[in-house]
Amino acid sequence: MNSFGEDLRMERVSRGIALEQITAVTKISQQYLIALEQERFRLLPGGILSKGIVRGYADAVGLDQSDWTERFLKAYVASGQMLDDDRSWMEFASNVGKARIQRRDALEKRLRWIGAMLLLLVGLAGVCLAVRYYGLRAGWWPTLLPVKLG
Repeated sequence: MNSFGEDLRMERVSRGIALEQITAVTKISQQYLIALEQERFRLLPGGILSKGIVRGYADAVGLDQSDWTERFLKAYVASGQMLDDDRSWMEFASNVGKARIQRRDALEKRLRWIGAMLLLLVGLAGVCLAVRYYGLRAGWWPTLLPVKLG
């Protein structure tokens, strides 16, 4: 397996697509596309914009965006060219994902408890109605709760 940039360039060339065509379709500067193919990641704008460039490139060439974005991130980290700003962005994105999962888990937990309480209340109401019904039929219910008339 070649490097990320080589693989990307080979995919583009094998499909007969010129960098100018990608620039025309995506409006991404050709200097960024060249930097991507040459794995000169420090020349990219950084952060989420770099991922957008990879997605645009992959889409214009007809490649799987998520697969190539993951490959880009791995190559970017492995290259040692990652800026501190990009590290903090990646940490931020990771923390946002974790926070969403935690909120979803907390919501699911609350919904389970609410469902259990509702089921308990329905069960208790059913037991009360059954006791009253059989108490009336057996005749002991009126003696249990005397009714005042008048």
